[in-house]
Amino acid sequence: MSEGQQGSRWGRWLVIGVLVAAGWGIVHGGDHPTTASSGASPSATPSPDGAGPSASAPSGSASTAPSKPSKPSGRYDPADYAAPVRRFAAEAGVNPQLLMAILYNESYKPHDPELERAWQRSKPEASFGIANMHRAAFDDTKPGRPFADRQWEELPDDRDLAVQAAAWHLHDLAGQLPARPSAPLNHDELLALGYNAGAGNMLAFARGVKVGSQAQSYLDRLHDNWAKSGTAVQ
Repeated sequence: MSEGQQGSRWGRWLVIGVLVAAGWGIVHGGDHPTTASSGASPSATPSPDGAGPSASAPSGSASTAPSKPSKPSGRYDPADYAAPVRRFAAEAGVNPQLLMAILYNESYKPHDPELERAWQRSKPEASFGIANMHRAAFDDTKPGRPFADRQWEELPDDRDLAVQAAAWHLHDLAGQLPARPSAPLNHDELLALGYNAGAGNMLAFARGVKVGSQAQSYLDRLHDNWAKSGTAVQ
């Protein structure tokens, strides 16, 4: 979920980053945990006529157990998480290309656990994890799911959990869409807007309400990220 106008917030991130980095150097002497292995690059775009790829049928009860924390630090590239994207998209019955594209959309801010917590201390309603999930969305999504006993506060430290929660949140949004939306938007575009702007706005867009400038910006970035997302999850 977007944190609003991203450009204006980079200055704040940089200030917080300098403060956190200074504290981190004092306490940890510059050591960093290992980072995930690198992934792939691009190929495939959403069709202009709105007939984009559709999500596969949900698998009913989920069976994949949450994985161990993925020890995040340093450079972050969503493509590094192609394996959990494929796994959890299949578990939740959603399009892995959509899930990966959302990770790219949400990669605008530094996804370092210390930075995220520093930001959240000054902005308690901020989102957590590489999928930028808000507390309410996480808590609404987790009941009955494989991560039902996990906490929102764990998202910055466990990127696999962040991907899994985002996949099931998309699954729940898909369950609210009408069978035949009247909007000139395809299924995945509507889900992406629901992820960014909430279910209520998604349903309004599905009824044909015009997409506003902020939601259109999110949709434009989704289109920009679509090809490389498809290649990453192949």
